[in-house]
Amino acid sequence: MSKEITTTFEYQATPEQVWAVLTDFDAYPEWNPFILSLRGKPEPGARWDVFLQPPGARGMRFQPLVKVWESGHTFAWEGSLGFRGLFDGYHMFRLEALGGGRTRLIHGERFRGILAGLILRFIRENTRKGFESMNAALAQRLASQS
Repeated sequence: MSKEITTTFEYQATPEQVWAVLTDFDAYPEWNPFILSLRGKPEPGARWDVFLQPPGARGMRFQPLVKVWESGHTFAWEGSLGFRGLFDGYHMFRLEALGGGRTRLIHGERFRGILAGLILRFIRENTRKGFESMNAALAQRLASQS
């Protein structure tokens, strides 16, 4: 079983427009059904405070470490359940310009650790639905701003 969940979504908006909405963390409560709260500095090495709730699952708060911040293109964080190596997740958002004012979002997470296979059996589907609901809500948010 793959220990990765990857979704893609294409938007009728430029990468700059998508990035502006995707990184306006203060506005997440207004539109984001998956990541309900995200606070912290947008820079590698920062600790963020994140509260997310996949559809059909309990919400969880955690403090991941920002691993990548490439303004206008990519950001990613890494978090662990308990201690590092037990169940770790590397969550990533990457934008690709498609031309014609369109953008592709690659939104995914790679899991590893002793319990990754076991835990993924229980959370895979709800997590994928959470990513997809966020991707679709981002499209609606972009459309409402144009």
